[in-house]
Amino acid sequence: MRWLHVSLLLLVLSGSAAAVQPDEILSDPALEARARALSRELRCMVCQNQSIDDSDAPLARDLRLIVRERLKAGDTDAQILELLTSRYGEFVLLRPRFSWHNALLWFAPLIVLALGALGLVSALRRRQTSAPESVPLSPEEERRLREVINR
Repeated sequence: MRWLHVSLLLLVLSGSAAAVQPDEILSDPALEARARALSRELRCMVCQNQSIDDSDAPLARDLRLIVRERLKAGDTDAQILELLTSRYGEFVLLRPRFSWHNALLWFAPLIVLALGALGLVSALRRRQTSAPESVPLSPEEERRLREVINR
């Protein structure tokens, strides 16, 4: 039973493991908490879908060290993010900022959905208007239909 408990504990703890090395950790817990929060907002430029907090890549380590150096120097979180975006571009941010030059990226899904809905409504209207109207049969057509039915 003890092995089961230890196994479950290791399984739970393994999901929250970060790539931060012991020699990177700051002695001030408040600064370290800020560094970890900033590291979770920054993209690893090598892995691209991981934060630098989770990545083992050497570049991610370098970025973590830069964040910690700037925190020790007294920079604000905004100043650190600005420094890194000026060096690496907005791609370094896991959650890009909303601005006019990337507004199309933010609104593209809504635009595609709206265009799809308009296309669907247009197709349905076209289908309804092109449906043939029922026209009554002429007396000659009725007579011929009765003859076919009686055969």
